[in-house]
Amino acid sequence: MPVTRFSPAGLQPGTPYDHVAIGTGTRHVHISGQIARSAEGKPIAINDLAGQVAEVLRNTARALAGAGASFDDALRLTFYDRMGARKDRTFHGRDRSGG
Repeated sequence: MPVTRFSPAGLQPGTPYDHVAIGTGTRHVHISGQIARSAEGKPIAINDLAGQVAEVLRNTARALAGAGASFDDALRLTFYDRMGARKDRTFHGRDRSGG
């Protein structure tokens, strides 16, 4: 599905995301919520939020690849943190994911 991303004038510049994403096409893939677990189901990066985020994103990349897609095809990612962690640690995990 082709995705066009952009940030219109008047919105905050320099964010690590685009403010608008427009997807066109007829095929939609929905990935279930991912957690920081190995392929064997073992917890990854216990007590390391950035490490957990990195593993979640690697697992998400695997799920997307299984559908023949990548993060370039994604319109939306939603993060839930039940511990109320800071955004800087979450984005550090994104950077550590290799994606």
